[in-house]
Amino acid sequence: MLALGGAAGAVVALGGAGTVAGAADRTAGGPGTLDAVKAAATASDACMALTTEQIEGPYYIDYELFRKNVVEDRTGIPLLLVLRAVDSTTCRPLRDSAVEIWHCDASGVYSGYTQVGNGGGGGTPPGPPPSGTPTTPPDGPGGGGGGGGHATPTDDLTWLRGIQMTDRQGFVTFRTVFPGWYTGRAVHIHTKVHTGGSRGPDGYTGGRTCHTGQFYFSEDAVRTTENVAPYSANAVTRVTLDQDSIYPGTGAAGGLLELVYDRRHIERGVIGHLTMAVDPDAVNDGGGSPGGPAPTSSPSPSA
Repeated sequence: MLALGGAAGAVVALGGAGTVAGAADRTAGGPGTLDAVKAAATASDACMALTTEQIEGPYYIDYELFRKNVVEDRTGIPLLLVLRAVDSTTCRPLRDSAVEIWHCDASGVYSGYTQVGNGGGGGTPPGPPPSGTPTTPPDGPGGGGGGGGHATPTDDLTWLRGIQMTDRQGFVTFRTVFPGWYTGRAVHIHTKVHTGGSRGPDGYTGGRTCHTGQFYFSEDAVRTTENVAPYSANAVTRVTLDQDSIYPGTGAAGGLLELVYDRRHIERGVIGHLTMAVDPDAVNDGGGSPGGPAPTSSPSPSA
């Protein structure tokens, strides 16, 4: 979905594992590598298939943390996530829309759910009682970390969660860390795209959630992380991309990220990028079946 051209061979040097501050501006392919990624996406005039809608999963919390750097105190391989939202019919960028992400840390644990652990009893001790308000439980299949059935938060921690407004070209960029894995799921990042509303003092108001999806990572990249700390300490049996029950197997349309990294030194960092082609007038709140669309007939305000 993105023709990178010369940027495809660029490698990322974002510092050591866990060093994310300032990572967006330091790439071994030269200071223009990130610009090249965005330029290639902007120059593409091919209309794209509708990006696959997928279930929200059990670990979503509507915190609306407007920020670019979502790392907080998490350690791991630096990941610069470059996302672009476009209208699936016109291919025009969706400016002033909100893109939200959340994912587990290197040990497979989600903030807000540290008592749950990674399916193997791991995780840090729970914090104080939660104050965030989870969304309505989705109607998708339950079980593990892959289905619907919203889990009750166990703490107020917020790492690896954030939301941003898209720029004029439909881009947002997040500084995060490469996710780990937990029981039952391949390595992934969750996302929502909100349109028709606006950012105000009380967060994002009005509009609708037009897309709920997940991003995935190639097996080659994930396998390379297994011998890098802190991922090497994760004793949970990893589910591969082909084994995952949610990933639709449709490449970029199903959320498979394009990755740029040094294959010999992935610990230096990764750029992951993807263009999401979505219907800005639809409502997809993540309550449908995995790998399939779940639009409702009319818009409803997003929280």
